[in-house]
Amino acid sequence: MRHAKSDWSRGISDHARGLNARGTRSASALGDWMRAKGYLPDAALVSDAARTRLTFEGLALLATPLTLLPELYHAEPDTLLAVLRRADAATVLIIAHNPGIASFAAEMVAAPPSHPDFMRYPTGATTVMDCEATAWSTVQHGAGMVRAFVTPRALTD
Repeated sequence: MRHAKSDWSRGISDHARGLNARGTRSASALGDWMRAKGYLPDAALVSDAARTRLTFEGLALLATPLTLLPELYHAEPDTLLAVLRRADAATVLIIAHNPGIASFAAEMVAAPPSHPDFMRYPTGATTVMDCEATAWSTVQHGAGMVRAFVTPRALTD
């Protein structure tokens, strides 16, 4: 998942930027969608930036343990894969930033979904995939089979 729409209205550091009103609504809508579809993670690995943390909070996945990871802040795809390989939960949610999270999603799937926004990966874009691996430590690029892809716009318009 890419973080929801951030707030550029205040002159604060990139790392400290929160969500704007649209981002807050989007995070809530994404959480509602995840619950309705049964896409509930056992663990969340989230960049320690304010906008990713607030996106996770907006999802309202109350039973999901959160781990904030500084290395996910503007992480490259290889870093995202390394973090995923250390996961020990069966179902993992990663919330990070573009361009890394978009590239990571594209590299992880065996075949991209036909959705026109998948390669652009706008704020809040979320890919749900099943990975063929016996453990996260063995997961490889291209191992993901897309179950769903959604953007907040599809949920809020």
